[in-house]
Amino acid sequence: MSRIAIFGYGSLASPKSAALSLGRPVEPAAVVRIRGWRRRWNGFRDNAAVEKTFALGDGTVPPYVVGLNIERDPASEGANGVLIEVTEGEVERLDLRELRYDRVEVDAEIEPLGDTGLPDFDRVVLYTAKAVHRMAQAPPGAIVIAEYVRTVEAAFAALGPGQLDLFHETTDPPPVEPSEATLVADRIPPGNPRRW
Repeated sequence: MSRIAIFGYGSLASPKSAALSLGRPVEPAAVVRIRGWRRRWNGFRDNAAVEKTFALGDGTVPPYVVGLNIERDPASEGANGVLIEVTEGEVERLDLRELRYDRVEVDAEIEPLGDTGLPDFDRVVLYTAKAVHRMAQAPPGAIVIAEYVRTVEAAFAALGPGQLDLFHETTDPPPVEPSEATLVADRIPPGNPRRW
């Protein structure tokens, strides 16, 4: 049986978030870097038309929600993240969570951070936003959900000294100030995040 890992570069770097989707406790197999890729806040979804709709404190429903994405960037030293060991069935489950993203194999581009080396995985995959869910700049009225930012930053801070700083160094800044938002329409598949 082949060993598979997911490269978590955003909310999947949070063990609690990953466990929600996988239905089991999650511990990162390794803290790594992916050469030639950069995180950007350029993934988006139509807030009213998809499986979850969020409103601001005044009841306003923003037209779009912006999230993290990762893209090839030959000039980048590489974004940091985690490897999470998964089964084929769990990869299919994550495909449902990451429905606006394409799964891409990246095993040759993964490098260890620190002295730990890499676990022996046969395949490493990540999720990158589908072309129809990427934007060059945030559409008018778009928001970044503050709870999402807090979850991702807490996950990287928990990875050890310097990891949150490296996250910021290898991630473009959010295109808009993060906003507090509440879920107001829930058509979310079981196991998918409901806080962002």
